[in-house]
Amino acid sequence: MSEKKVIYTEKEHVAVVTLNSPEHGNVIDASVAQELLDICLRINQNDDIYLAIITNTGDKFCIGSELEYQTGTGMSLREAVNRLKDSDIRYEVSSAVALIDRPVIAAINGDALGQGLELALACDVRYTSENARFGFPQTAAGLMPMDGGTQRLPRLIGRGKALELILNGETIDAREALDIGLVSQVVSPEALLEKTLSFAAGMAAKAPIAMRYVKEAVNKGMDLTLDQGVRLEADLYFLIHTTVDRTEGIKAFQEKRKPQFKGK
Repeated sequence: MSEKKVIYTEKEHVAVVTLNSPEHGNVIDASVAQELLDICLRINQNDDIYLAIITNTGDKFCIGSELEYQTGTGMSLREAVNRLKDSDIRYEVSSAVALIDRPVIAAINGDALGQGLELALACDVRYTSENARFGFPQTAAGLMPMDGGTQRLPRLIGRGKALELILNGETIDAREALDIGLVSQVVSPEALLEKTLSFAAGMAAKAPIAMRYVKEAVNKGMDLTLDQGVRLEADLYFLIHTTVDRTEGIKAFQEKRKPQFKGK
């Protein structure tokens, strides 16, 4: 029996999703896409999960979709398209990750290219290893980003730099990714997962509903006017006061102990 291409585990309110086909650069094919879609739904339906981590085995985070990978290795575009089955499912992977309603952290251990970078962009926080590279090489193969890359990258690093990266089709290293705000931290490959898990553990000790509302306020607010965003923030703030976790937070403060949040 072959190993699963995506490994899913849960521990102490943290879901860890691991891309697990290192021999192929963790390429996203139809089966990987379906597994990721199912996992995203599973996370959203489990109130015991407070946040998620997406990471990888091997020395590549994800070098793209099956189509991108095949064209990048010499197969013609027509041949690659003919090889794909259920190709439409690829287009939904990053969107599905972006729709996870709790924080998602990418632990990028190695190259994130093409749809692999789009997958990382769909996460809320990105940590990377020193040896990682980032880029959209699709234009060299007559393609373009197709899973949110042209929309999420400029929102993160600005229109001009995003266009430069996408149009040139060149890759940047981890340090430049940090400089332009594409990633939050750069650490050694050996320390990456430990660092990410430590950060996640700290977040998991906080009120899960509050974290969801923060994510909603920031993400939705990006597409609103400032006044509309402030009103959204105020609405969510008042909703928090109706939760059991808010009462527990006050009680724990008064009793000088750590709160025991339940996500209710």
